[in-house]
Amino acid sequence: MSTQLPASISEETVDEISAERNEPDWLRRTRLDALAALEESEMPSVIETPGRRWTNLEDLDYESIVDPLDQRDETERISAEGAAVLDFETALEEHPELVEEHFGSVTDPQTNYLTALSTALFTTGTVIYVPEGVDAEDVKVRAEMNSTSLFSHTLVVAEDNASATILERISNGSEVDGDRYFSNLVEIVTGENAYVQYGSLQNLDEDVYDFTLKRGDANRYATIDWIEGNIGSRLTRSDIETELNGDSSETKIVGAFFGHDDQHFDINARVWHNAEHTTADLVTRGVLDDEARSVYEGVQDVGRDAWDTSSYQRENTLMLSDDSEADASPKLIIHNHDTEASHSATVGQVDAEDMFYMTSRAISENTARNMLVEGFFVPVLEEVEVDELREDIDDLIVARLD
Repeated sequence: MSTQLPASISEETVDEISAERNEPDWLRRTRLDALAALEESEMPSVIETPGRRWTNLEDLDYESIVDPLDQRDETERISAEGAAVLDFETALEEHPELVEEHFGSVTDPQTNYLTALSTALFTTGTVIYVPEGVDAEDVKVRAEMNSTSLFSHTLVVAEDNASATILERISNGSEVDGDRYFSNLVEIVTGENAYVQYGSLQNLDEDVYDFTLKRGDANRYATIDWIEGNIGSRLTRSDIETELNGDSSETKIVGAFFGHDDQHFDINARVWHNAEHTTADLVTRGVLDDEARSVYEGVQDVGRDAWDTSSYQRENTLMLSDDSEADASPKLIIHNHDTEASHSATVGQVDAEDMFYMTSRAISENTARNMLVEGFFVPVLEEVEVDELREDIDDLIVARLD
């Protein structure tokens, strides 16, 4: 089902965005091609069961929440020695060939309606370039959205034997009220034996609709690790994907979410094993309270030539309310018998025996529940190697419990 193009978007709109940023012709054409694709593009696929569509992205009023010519943000970029951490306009001036070569090489701009919309309209974003052999720690991107809609694009290029640890935070300013829309596309390109850890913490206001697609291409002996924390927004559609295209490449996808009120999280983790001796580990934990809802899909796709594959997946959701809902669909797609793989998903409530044990020892019911929730997140937080990000996620969990 395609979605009608908002009346505020036209070729003239895209040309104006591109001209204001003094972009090269190849990028303007890429934007216009994405715009042209919108008429026939489908929404991102969502899990469906007979009589039920688990997430209704088509129901959003894109006409009212997308204002392409009024996009404002405050973004702080902190670089590490030897690496370039630049806004897109500066990157196009200083590294034009690098950006042209890799932009859209990992994520096809026309993958679906929302990726095409974001490619056509993005006005902010970051290019992170880590040259060969450079170890770039503590790269930070702090983005604040200050408009009705904001479209962002991040490109990470780590050359051979390079490494980078990147922390991204997404939040709101206080300049705009009402329904809003935020979109963020992230592409990671790795050279041989490169390592990239990309951690993201989303704490947008709860009247924001959030769409993110983060995708990485892991080369030979390369590692791409993702850490994804989702606390805010009204509706979040988050896709984290890695293609293991090089022999002995690895990936880990770690996710945590905590929903309350009527928040909706549609969380997806996908890995494609396309080469030999590849390894993947997908770990997600979430908590739901009030009338919050979560949808999770995890996919491990093992190709015919992916000999000696190791792939593991586990997802657990804890519900604190009888009115909350959670659905999970872990999937194994295996085309190669030389594979060790497992997948699991659980949905449950706070254990009554645990609650009884704690309350019988003079711990209040509310305190006992909060302690159990914090303990529930520990296996995921232990996977977060960056102290600052782990502490930030933990602080937001505690704040929500309070």
